[in-house]
Amino acid sequence: MPDGLITVRSAFDPAETKARLLAVLKDKGVTVFADIPHAKGAAQAGLVLAYSDLVIFGKPDAGTPLMQAAPTAGIDLPMKALVWQDAAGDTWVSYNDPAWLAKRYGLGPEVQGTATAMTVALHAVASAATSHRSASSE
Repeated sequence: MPDGLITVRSAFDPAETKARLLAVLKDKGVTVFADIPHAKGAAQAGLVLAYSDLVIFGKPDAGTPLMQAAPTAGIDLPMKALVWQDAAGDTWVSYNDPAWLAKRYGLGPEVQGTATAMTVALHAVASAATSHRSASSE
């Protein structure tokens, strides 16, 4: 996998994984800005693509400090999660590690706590969306 990309296998099919992801984000008060169904777009172009939906989400109080420290971090924010299916039929959720993003943009200790908190929160969201364990057991 590429540097900074976290990928988690889901115990559920793609549609249920995405529904769970959206529900967890809503429960945590996170704004979902967009839901991009790549496979549907491919089908409209007459092409075949396995399930691949990109969910773009965020909380301004979390991402803004990173962009204040490095405005170009806005190219990677808000956060994104890709729910996708591989050739074997397995479902996955992939997202950028906020700690890696902080390193990518050379962000200093003034935003390290924010990046760490975002990493922990995204891990919890991905776990809740992909695991049979409830979010409360995290």
